[in-house]
Amino acid sequence: MRFLTTAAFLAVAFVVPVHAQELSGTLKKIKETGAITLGIRDSAVPFSYIDDKQKIVGYAIDICMKIVDEIKAELKLDKLEVNESIVTSSSRIPLMANGTVDLECGSTTNNADRQKQVSFTNTHFLTASRFVSKKALKLDQVDDLKGKSVVSVSGSTNLTQLNKANAARSLGITVMNAKDVPEAFLMVETDRAQAFVMDDIQLAAMIASSKDPSLYAISTGAFSDPEPYGIMLRKDDAPFKGVVDWATAKLYKSPEIEKIYNKWFMEPVPPRGLNFHVPMPMSMKKSFENPSDNPDPASYGG
Repeated sequence: MRFLTTAAFLAVAFVVPVHAQELSGTLKKIKETGAITLGIRDSAVPFSYIDDKQKIVGYAIDICMKIVDEIKAELKLDKLEVNESIVTSSSRIPLMANGTVDLECGSTTNNADRQKQVSFTNTHFLTASRFVSKKALKLDQVDDLKGKSVVSVSGSTNLTQLNKANAARSLGITVMNAKDVPEAFLMVETDRAQAFVMDDIQLAAMIASSKDPSLYAISTGAFSDPEPYGIMLRKDDAPFKGVVDWATAKLYKSPEIEKIYNKWFMEPVPPRGLNFHVPMPMSMKKSFENPSDNPDPASYGG
């Protein structure tokens, strides 16, 4: 199989080439059905969301479609139907584990706890967990949240980090749950919460799309070091992971990834033509030079 014939071999050396009749797991499922199901987010701008034409678009979607093209080629399929299934922070892992979705294309943090349940392909984004609040409140460090009402999204890494910091530092925060990013930001907009903890890039997206971006600020203080986002897939399916790892490694080591990145973070995006003006950081450039599904923060820091 082609994905084993390049430098990416080192990353997937454990994968044994298979003939069509020996396919197993997700590759067998896709070959037999002629279809693949992507788990998508409906409001994770600009990673995975539904635009004004009711089309799913985003940075992670573009990456997933490159993976789909590679799967189609590897399985020698004339046609591969792409189905979409909306997932949430709470449902994405169960729906992956039970076979409902084959790839989860969004903004899911790859961490040790999740690796016990699912697998990830090579990192496609790095972000830190921070909070957004109204500038008038003058909140900037984690300790500034003492005694405040703070919201995060149910099922997210950020909510776990908020709860841990609250307990470890005895901050007395009233922790609130929201079903998704827009609902959580709305709670800050309407003063039901004084801060919202989330990945900084998603906070930047919500501020850019708000009625008055000048009212909000993202904290300097962070709940985490830079953390990786990865496309999620089922655990213990080495042949499928081999194809996906090859596809992403090839993309990330090519000039095309910068074009895709700039399309979503440095140019106006639908439906409102917002531009987030977030240049690719050096940490991501370093990550793309040596694609990994389990990056060491020390290897890309800064």
